[in-house]
Amino acid sequence: MANNLFITATEARSGKSAVSLGIMELLIRKVGRVGFFRPLIDADDPEKDNDIQLFSTHFKLGIPFDRMFACTLAKASNLIGSGRQDDLLEEIFAAYKALEKDHDFILCEGIELEGSSASFEFDINARIARNLGCPILLVANARDKSMDEVIQSINIYHKSFIQEGCEVIATIVNRTRPDQGPEILSRLAAQSPVPGQLLYAIPNDTQLGNPTVGEIAHILGAEVLYGKDQLNRHVHGFTVAAMQLRNFLTRIEHGTLVITPGDRSDVIVACLSAVSSMAMPNISGIMLTGGLTPEEPVSRLIEGFTTMVPILAVKEDTFPSAVEVSRVHAGIAPDNERKITRALEVFDTHIDSRKLADKIISTRTTVVTPKMFEYGLLQKARKNKQHIVLPEAEDERILAAAEILLRRDAVHLTLLGDETRIQKKISRLGLRLDKADILDIQTSHLFDDYVQTYHQLRKHRGITLETAGDVMSDANFFGTMMVHKEDADGMVSGAVHTTQDTIRPAFEIIRTRPGISFVSSVFFMCLKDRVLVYGDCAINPDPDAALLAQIAVSSARTAQTFDIAPRVAMLSYSTGLSGKGVDVDKVREATRLARELAAAQGLGIKIEGPIQYDAAIDPIVAGIKLPGSDVAGKATVFIFPDLNTGNNTYKAVQRSAGAVAIGPVLQGLNKPVNDLSRGCTVADVVNTIAITAIQAAAEKEGS
Repeated sequence: MANNLFITATEARSGKSAVSLGIMELLIRKVGRVGFFRPLIDADDPEKDNDIQLFSTHFKLGIPFDRMFACTLAKASNLIGSGRQDDLLEEIFAAYKALEKDHDFILCEGIELEGSSASFEFDINARIARNLGCPILLVANARDKSMDEVIQSINIYHKSFIQEGCEVIATIVNRTRPDQGPEILSRLAAQSPVPGQLLYAIPNDTQLGNPTVGEIAHILGAEVLYGKDQLNRHVHGFTVAAMQLRNFLTRIEHGTLVITPGDRSDVIVACLSAVSSMAMPNISGIMLTGGLTPEEPVSRLIEGFTTMVPILAVKEDTFPSAVEVSRVHAGIAPDNERKITRALEVFDTHIDSRKLADKIISTRTTVVTPKMFEYGLLQKARKNKQHIVLPEAEDERILAAAEILLRRDAVHLTLLGDETRIQKKISRLGLRLDKADILDIQTSHLFDDYVQTYHQLRKHRGITLETAGDVMSDANFFGTMMVHKEDADGMVSGAVHTTQDTIRPAFEIIRTRPGISFVSSVFFMCLKDRVLVYGDCAINPDPDAALLAQIAVSSARTAQTFDIAPRVAMLSYSTGLSGKGVDVDKVREATRLARELAAAQGLGIKIEGPIQYDAAIDPIVAGIKLPGSDVAGKATVFIFPDLNTGNNTYKAVQRSAGAVAIGPVLQGLNKPVNDLSRGCTVADVVNTIAITAIQAAAEKEGS
């Protein structure tokens, strides 16, 4: 079952709120606990956001207002302007996840702004929806547009959503003319690039499309002089009464708001007389401008009318007031039960609620963006915090990453090195690392015990006690021994050391797991809409069939640890039985051995090979080259036949597809040690430490 939906519109004033009301009501009928979430609000306080107020009060959601949004538009603009888009997405993701914990379904509503750049709105809404893993329901505005304009606008949005990796499940064309709807839907069904979506049209409803006098009074800060019980009258238009009565009266139409200077008592009396007359259209109200109100004799006369309309007073002059009225958007106020009821009535009349609800609930997007995966790493690490040792504590990237991880409460950390130098660097960088332990190897109470332990482990190799002391003075060896002795759960190094410097101590001290004779590695390849596992792209140059089988099973286990369902593709230049040669035979034998090894370890995983990369990843190619396969076209774990192929492929995908490559992640060791690239970024360090912590927790659960 799906657990979220993102509603966005092609432009402001599309009637998105009315549609969202209908969607929320049908979800509440079908799903248990439904939450409402706005990633961005155009206000400095959620209590001033109309839709948060509307949904909270009408549906009695019982959610604190500050949990129903993530960020104000002003703050979001500042973050984007300073190049901190990732910080914005992370803030939105964290707020969404906090709400998701207590709900079965989250209805998300995008932001549309008056006079804003359409490209900015689309980009931010599409990026948020994709990173929250939400399918999209698009609301399009057809009011005052030709059919060609409506179709063109919707198709542009559909194509753009596809390019952004978003899934559109339905489009509702709102505010159409009665004669437009069927033809618009027919043309959309034939022309839209989104297959399988549901299409609906809702005709324009004046009760929903026009503001009430009360809404205008609220937005303009007007004083209500008379007719407080008539504020729900809908304003269909306005006219400025600055002429003689004989000319003004001809301009009155049904639902007109009359705007006039406050000293025009003749206009006021004429309007009230018109309201009482069966021969005149019924106006919606009167707005008096210039800060002027009727004098006492006129007030008595007004109070004598039995039929009353709202009379408002504003301080601004007539022309500015008229401009402000023209800008008022017909929203749905939280206390306007009449309008809410009408919105739900219109929705039910024109939407197949059962079919749409089934579509929403059954559509679970499989999109996993890099940001979702990276955020998930931190969340997973936090659930079972582990102790990670960092031998390169004087490196600025290591310290910056350490602050991020400690601030997120994701791990416990020990920094190895000279405490005075480390503290000076922390101070110079302006970091806060109070919760980190700093351990000087030479003065540590652990040093002598570690020397003795290493001597016992390696004396058969001719290591003397004196040599063991020299070895333990090395930060990587000392950190690895901390892991071996369970004084830490894992180690991350490599920002300033070579791969050999990092993994050699692990080979000597921690060693490999039972049944695994070699250490191998994987990269998590975070594409725009999914995460794949590539192995081995960093350690073993030319594995034989037996080692390749071990790499496959280890990589499948790693995928499972990180919630990626393993479907393993043993890659070759040939698919199935079509190819011959030593290289293909090696992969074919490795596939057989991998299946046996997986079965012996009780792993119910699908393994296919030999198979070409295109057949492994593309369902259409898979249907041609290897029909009926459980792996072809939907592989998640890709095992390369040698290091040359794997290393070049991961770098090609990283650069040409814009993928985020996280790794290498070492696998096969008894306890986790991971290697960084010397060109790593702070984000790389954060991800690798989180991965190491998750591996450590998984090792403990499995032991």
